[in-house]
Amino acid sequence: MTTFAQLGLAPEILRAITAKGYDVPTPIQAQAIPAAMEGRDILGAAQTGTGKTAGFSLPMLHRLAQSKPQQLRNRPPRALILTPTRELAAQVEDSVRTYGLHTGMTSTVIFGGVGMGNQISALRTGVDIVIATPGRLLDHLSQRTIDLGKIEILVLDEADRMLDMGFLPSIKRVLAALPKQRRQTMLFSATFAPEIRELAKQFLRDPVEVQVAAQVNTTALVEHRLHPVDTEQKKDLLIELLRKDSRQQSLIFTRTKHGADKLVKSLEVIGFKAAAIHGNKSQGARTRALADFKSGATTLLVATDIAARGLDIKELPTVYNYDLPMVAEDYVHRIGRTGRAGSNGVAISLVAPEDHGLLRDIRNFTKRDLPLETIVGFESTGKPIFTKPIMRQMRSPRAPGGGRGGQPQRAPQRNGSGAGPGGGARTGAAPARAGRPGGGGHAQHRGRQGGTGGRAGGGAAGAGGGQRRTGA
Repeated sequence: MTTFAQLGLAPEILRAITAKGYDVPTPIQAQAIPAAMEGRDILGAAQTGTGKTAGFSLPMLHRLAQSKPQQLRNRPPRALILTPTRELAAQVEDSVRTYGLHTGMTSTVIFGGVGMGNQISALRTGVDIVIATPGRLLDHLSQRTIDLGKIEILVLDEADRMLDMGFLPSIKRVLAALPKQRRQTMLFSATFAPEIRELAKQFLRDPVEVQVAAQVNTTALVEHRLHPVDTEQKKDLLIELLRKDSRQQSLIFTRTKHGADKLVKSLEVIGFKAAAIHGNKSQGARTRALADFKSGATTLLVATDIAARGLDIKELPTVYNYDLPMVAEDYVHRIGRTGRAGSNGVAISLVAPEDHGLLRDIRNFTKRDLPLETIVGFESTGKPIFTKPIMRQMRSPRAPGGGRGGQPQRAPQRNGSGAGPGGGARTGAAPARAGRPGGGGHAQHRGRQGGTGGRAGGGAAGAGGGQRRTGA
């Protein structure tokens, strides 16, 4: 069994790894680190949770530490990591800072949603590593507040997601500003899809391929529950399910930003502590929402797929798919937020009649039957999606804050059983299957249509990109 010490990493880096309690590299790390330390280009297929961040950040720090620059202030960065979202950028920067604690390397994170002042100050001070989202990085390039002419190492993290979000033109503009000679490039994606291989042909030179993550990774620790329900009753059913334990933290996925905001308002009206996180929120609002959720100040976090990318929430018991994802792979990414570190988790999906095709794709992709379980009182009147559904009788404890004054009113009864509050107002109606919300962008071979396009979604949790010294 290979250990980190046997990989030949610098003592300063090994010291930081040991302090974190890591001794043995994950499969993606064991394959990628030796080749990356030699300066080879890397084409890696690895999903979230496989340790890929250390797979590229450890050899990056090792190589940069071998030749520290003489210039201190105003020195241009020597390494660049591009990520699709603000949250992921912040998470990667935190890892870089942790692993480089004793190397003297400095890093900064650059993303939208905040002012550029602190970012410019950090760049003028001089940093070794920049972690950025494409949109804000292009802002700095256009204003000439960053010099990428000395970049030695480039990482494209979650390249498949950046393509989905329509960032390919932005990526090409960034790469045009980088030196072409003696540059190491590492590209990581969830799969080796055709568009990823095409991207690799354009920007990588004789790359070493590492692929250790299975395409589908649905842990046995996650229990799947799927409930058929008419679209107009989805909100009421969600409330009924949440009432089972109002103190339990849950992450709820919606398909659109507007849908996330609308659902949060409905949940707050009846006493739940909820917050939304999506691309239209300011960085300050996103940071506060995530911090409140992690601290327990709010128990429900409603998110879109793009905004949830890079969220690191430990011991999350339940994930809800209020709307099924438009792309089957995203179902795996969503439920992967629970059932971590040996803890059991539950993934609950509300399936409307018009979601038949989406559910079929998810079943085919995960290679699971995923039977539907009907909740009594919320029987779907649409075309059956699955024969002989399991029937479950819901017993509804009071919602949070319930006492006489704070107890939510119940909606009119349906089929002899109590429906949740809200009276069946039509909310959350699922749009036609037209691709990932946000429109614009080009259709991908897997049925994806470009995401938010351009610079949408670029940003991270965190205070706003001031310089952070890894040894501070």
